[in-house]
Amino acid sequence: MWNELWERHKGRLIGVASGLFLGIIYLISGFWDMLIVAFLIAVCTYAGNRYDAGKLKLNPEEWTDRLSRLADRWKWFR
Repeated sequence: MWNELWERHKGRLIGVASGLFLGIIYLISGFWDMLIVAFLIAVCTYAGNRYDAGKLKLNPEEWTDRLSRLADRWKWFR
């Protein structure tokens, strides 16, 4: 059962697990951060659904290009 669930919903499971992990970090810092936990879980689940549907591409070269452009853009605000 667990293998079938993993094969059919891999992105969703990873999204929910990462959202819960990040949410626990926020929970440690205080109770009122529960809203942030809910938001993180929703965003990570949405990203997992897009990954399962094939709409989210995880190309490392594309992400490094994006990160370098962001770093150059925000360099002036330091």
